[in-house]
Amino acid sequence: MTASLIDGKKIASEVKERLKAKISGLAADEIPGLAVILVGDDPASSVYVGQKEKTAREIGINSRVYRLPATTAQDDLLALIGNLNESPDVHGILVQLPLPGGLDRDAVITAIRPEKDVDGFHVVNVGKLWIGSDAVAPCTPKGIMALLDSTGVELKGKEAVVIGRSGIVGKPIAAMLLSRHCTVTICHSRTRNLPDVARRADIVVAAIGMPNFVTGDMIKPGAIVIDVGINRVDGRLVGDVEFESVSAAASWITPVPGGVGPMTIAMLMQNTFQLAGI
Repeated sequence: MTASLIDGKKIASEVKERLKAKISGLAADEIPGLAVILVGDDPASSVYVGQKEKTAREIGINSRVYRLPATTAQDDLLALIGNLNESPDVHGILVQLPLPGGLDRDAVITAIRPEKDVDGFHVVNVGKLWIGSDAVAPCTPKGIMALLDSTGVELKGKEAVVIGRSGIVGKPIAAMLLSRHCTVTICHSRTRNLPDVARRADIVVAAIGMPNFVTGDMIKPGAIVIDVGINRVDGRLVGDVEFESVSAAASWITPVPGGVGPMTIAMLMQNTFQLAGI
């Protein structure tokens, strides 16, 4: 068996084209607005923010980027968020993570009004996600669900294993899979017999941040494998999944790069449109 590729780049492009078509028909005062705050000069964060700004411009979203020095005081950052909360033409607010040392991540995220929390990180939106209420879903897990749906495989009743328990990917994707009637197991660094657990899964989501951690002998024949990892090894990008051996066992697999990554920004744009309430 050789797995079919789930082309995240193609699916993300389709999402963005649909949004562009919708936004092009809006009046000027209806255009969704996205505010992105970047504190410090972390190179990776600067690249991500640039990509978000470029994509927003391409599809017609009004994007503002606030670039602040790493020495920015907590009170000043909270004051900016407060002003954006009150701005009627800003529908989504995103604070690029990680923040420089000395800034309280949780306090910053909580300062964003839940109805403008485009990342879905506010405790109110996290709670809504877990109880199955309408909520803004975090962008990467939301993109993963779109990739799974693209396969045409019915998710209801499937056994899913999520490897990684971060609040950004692992926990929210588990909640979203549960809402689609999967039986979900979350694995982590202290899980006993993790390979045995993974081999039970119809769906494996690898988000552990360890290059080539998931190997072919951990995969049930015919499983769907979603690789969230982005790791640089010997100058090239690899995922958390050892692609060659896993693709020999799986039915569907996401590549790295070109799988989950493009979906994150596409879902950010979709969330911004959603929060505009058009």
